[in-house]
Amino acid sequence: MSQENTYTPPKVWTADKENGGKFAKTNAPTAGARHEQKLPKGDAPLQLYSLNTPNGVKVNILLEELADCGVTGADYDAYKIDIGEGDQFGSGFVEINPNSKIPALVDYSAEEPVTLFESGAILLYLAEKYGKFVPTGLGQARADCLSWVMWQMGAAPYLGGGFGHFYAYAPEPMEYPINRFAMETKRQLDVLDKHLANSEYMCGDGADNYTIADIIIWAWYGQLALGKLYDDAATFLQVESYTHVQRWATMIAERPAVKRAVDLALQPIK
Repeated sequence: MSQENTYTPPKVWTADKENGGKFAKTNAPTAGARHEQKLPKGDAPLQLYSLNTPNGVKVNILLEELADCGVTGADYDAYKIDIGEGDQFGSGFVEINPNSKIPALVDYSAEEPVTLFESGAILLYLAEKYGKFVPTGLGQARADCLSWVMWQMGAAPYLGGGFGHFYAYAPEPMEYPINRFAMETKRQLDVLDKHLANSEYMCGDGADNYTIADIIIWAWYGQLALGKLYDDAATFLQVESYTHVQRWATMIAERPAVKRAVDLALQPIK
């Protein structure tokens, strides 16, 4: 549909044609498994099923940071769920995540396996399990960390499913949605920039205040600021103007665990 045409929504929506765009062949209005696929399982206590997208990279970073801290029991095997090929709709993956989105993780270290989905839930679970990268006890420090974690979970769909989709993946460029989500993405960058003007990390100054809030936000907004998301989006959004975000994003990108995480080798599932 060209921008010159006016679309009148029907009284009842039906999936009567392909919607176009990069992921059109995997999109459907229904949930559940579409094919049988048993997931492989390695010997490590943690089994990660993911892809190196921003949401997947979040978990990679935390696991690699735990390794650099010398944490025992946080060894993991990582497997590739190719969302472009529909691996997320295999029966084994749907058993772990009924929402069919990456990442998903199974913790076999307990008496009964613990399954997790949603990146925020996985990060909080791992941080609390190993006592790293999240403030403990009640108080402002923990409140700040959880607030920023939840900010990312609520904000990023406007960046990814909103701006990213219409800017990079839609079948044709459309002015209204691109302008709408570009405006919101820049507002979010400005929120971060103003906050980071007075804080080295998201939750304070000094390396002790590097938390899952930094990890979860960096995977989306740090990579965006460094020109790693969506071709030419950094220029389009003038990300260089957010100088405090740039400082913070570069600092985190230089961490050895982060360098390993963004290019983590994932094993095939079939």
